[in-house]
Amino acid sequence: MGSNSSRIGDLPKNEYLKKLSGTESVSENDPFWNQLLSFSFPAPTSSTELKLLEEATISVCRSLVVNNPRTGNLGALIKVFLSRTKELKLSAECQNHIFIWQTHNALFIICCLLKVFICEMSEEELQLHFTYEEKSPGSYSSDSEDLLEELLCCLMQLITDIPLLDITYDISVEAVSTMVVFLSCQLFHKEVLRQSISHKYLMRGRCLPYTSKLVKTLLYNFIRQEKPPPPGAHVLPQQSDGGGLLYGLASGVATGLWTVFTLGGVGSKAAASPELSSPLANQSLLLLLVLANLTDAADAPNPYRQAIMSFKNTQDSSPFPSSIPHAFQINFNSLYTALCEQQTSDQATLLLYTLLHQNSNVRTYMLARTDMENLVLPILEILYHVEERNSHHVYMALIILLILTEDDGFNRSIHEVILKNITWYSERVLTEISLGSLLILVVIRTIQYNMTRTRDKYLHTNCLAALANMSAQFRSLHQYAAQRIISLFSLLSKKHNKVLEQATQSLRGSLSSNDVPLPDYAQDLNVIEEVIRMMLEIINSCLTNSLHHNPNLVYALLYKRDLFEQFRTHPSFQDIMQNIDLVITFFSSRLLQAGAELSVERVLEIIKQGAVALPKDRLKRERERAHTDTSSGSRRQRAKQAP
Repeated sequence: MGSNSSRIGDLPKNEYLKKLSGTESVSENDPFWNQLLSFSFPAPTSSTELKLLEEATISVCRSLVVNNPRTGNLGALIKVFLSRTKELKLSAECQNHIFIWQTHNALFIICCLLKVFICEMSEEELQLHFTYEEKSPGSYSSDSEDLLEELLCCLMQLITDIPLLDITYDISVEAVSTMVVFLSCQLFHKEVLRQSISHKYLMRGRCLPYTSKLVKTLLYNFIRQEKPPPPGAHVLPQQSDGGGLLYGLASGVATGLWTVFTLGGVGSKAAASPELSSPLANQSLLLLLVLANLTDAADAPNPYRQAIMSFKNTQDSSPFPSSIPHAFQINFNSLYTALCEQQTSDQATLLLYTLLHQNSNVRTYMLARTDMENLVLPILEILYHVEERNSHHVYMALIILLILTEDDGFNRSIHEVILKNITWYSERVLTEISLGSLLILVVIRTIQYNMTRTRDKYLHTNCLAALANMSAQFRSLHQYAAQRIISLFSLLSKKHNKVLEQATQSLRGSLSSNDVPLPDYAQDLNVIEEVIRMMLEIINSCLTNSLHHNPNLVYALLYKRDLFEQFRTHPSFQDIMQNIDLVITFFSSRLLQAGAELSVERVLEIIKQGAVALPKDRLKRERERAHTDTSSGSRRQRAKQAP
C-alpha cells in the first residue's frame, strides 16, 4: 500500500496493491515488499467503515484470485511474513518498532485476502492458492511446501511465544483474529464439516503439539484482560475505541460463528455490543470457543476440546493420567474471578457453561467456593433483564443454574448467604434476602415473562427443573419468595381453567358444525397440566423435606388454600395433592383452635409450633416419592444441557 496510503478510499487506485494483484510475479526478496508494508491509515470504527474497506479492496482481491495461479504473489507475501516472524521475538526485545509495524501490516493484508478467498471459493481451491508456485498458468506442484500449514503454525507460535508488550499488542490481536477468520469456513457450508482444512491442519500434523499451549495462552489472555497500550506506545496510530483494523474485520466473522454454534440460531435477537476494554481478551475468547466447538474429525477427537475438558488447578499436585492428552494447569482462582467479572458478555457466559459442563475439575472447584454469590448474581442479573438479552445468552445462564442446582451442597449454601440491597431488582425493595430466595424470585419471574411473551416450553421446563432441584433444600424462604411461588401456581391455575373452558366451548360448537377445524386445546391442556404438576411437586418436595424451615411458604399456602381445592380430586394431581392437602388441613385446624383475628406474627408462631408437632412419619412415604420425581426430572434436564 505504501507510505502514502492514508485513506480507505485511496486503496482501489493504490499502485502497490495493483502490483500485488497484477500479472507480474514479485520475488519474496524484492524491495517492493518494504514499500508495500509501509502504510498506515485510521482504523474503521463502525460497521459502515468496515464495509467501505471491504468494498474498496474487493477488486484487488478478485484480481489476485485470477492472477495468483500464474504469479504466486500470495505465496511470496506469506513467505515474507514467515521470514519476518522468525526475528519477531528478537525485535520485541530490541524495541524494533519499524520491523514489528511492517510485520503487522503483512499479517493484516494476508487476513484481508484470506477472508475474501474463503468467501468466494471452495476449500480445495483455497488450498491450491496456498501451494501455487511461479509456473505456467494454472499449474501447481503437489510436492510444493504447504504454506497454509506453515502460516497456521507460525500464528500459533506468535500467539504463544511472543511476549505481550506495548509494541507487540496489536500483532498479537491480529494473529488471534486471523485464526478466527481461517476457521470461518464452516459459515459457508450447510453441512457440518468433519474433513475440512481446519481439521486437516489443526487436529493433526505440525499444529497438534501446540494444542495445550495455545488453549492455555488464550485462557490467560481472557483472565488478564490486558488493555491496549496508550496511543504513544502503539506501533500503529490508534483510535479511541482501542481495536485494530483487523479486529473489526475478524470480530464480524466471529459474530457469525458465534450465532452458528450457540442455541440462539440465526433468528435470535442481536446482542448489544458493549465497549471492549480488551480486544485481545475478547478475540482470544472467541477463538477459544470456536476451537472448542469444532466437530471431531472422522478419525480423531477434537484436541482443543480435550484440553478444555482436562486442565487442572495449579495448586493440584496430583499427576495427570497418561490417558489424558493435551493436559495443562492454570490458576483457578484467577479464572474464577475473571468469569465472575465478565458475565455481561454472552461469550463469557458460554465459556462458563462449557467449563462447568465439560471440566469436572473446574466444576468441583467452583462448587466448593465460599463466595458463590460473586458468580451467581451476574447470572441472575442476565435472567432478570431477559427483555434486553438475546435468547442464547438467556439459555446459557439458565442451564448454568441448572448445572449448579444439581449439587445438594450448592442448594444448601445459597440459603446461608445473606445479601443486602439488590439494586437491580426493581419489582420490590429487597433490603435483606438470601441468595437462594433471590434465585427463586428471578427464576419465577423468567417463567412468568415466558408465559406472556415467548411461550417457549424448553425455557419453562428448565426453569422448573432448577426449582425442582433446589426444592428439597429450601431454607428460610423470604416471605416475598414464598408469595411468588404460590402466585405462579395461581397464574397457572387460571390459565388451566381458561383453556379448559375454551375446550368445552369448542366441543359444544363442534356439535353444530362439522366443517370448521378445531384448535388443539387438548395439547395445550396437557402442557399446562404438566407444568402445574411440576409446580405441585416443587411445593410438595419443600414441605416434605424442609417443612420446619419454611414457615413463610406454609403461610402463603394457607392464605391461598382455595387455589388447591379444584386439584384435590383431579385425576392428574390426586397423588401429589395428598401431602399438600394434609399440610393445609393440619395447619388450618391449628389456626381455628387459636381463634379469630390473628396477627401475622401470631400465625407464623403457630405455624412454627405446628411444624414441630406434625409427626414426621405422616410425610415419610411422600418424601420418598418426591425425591424420586425431582431426581428423575433433574436427569431429564441434564440430557438436554448440551446444545
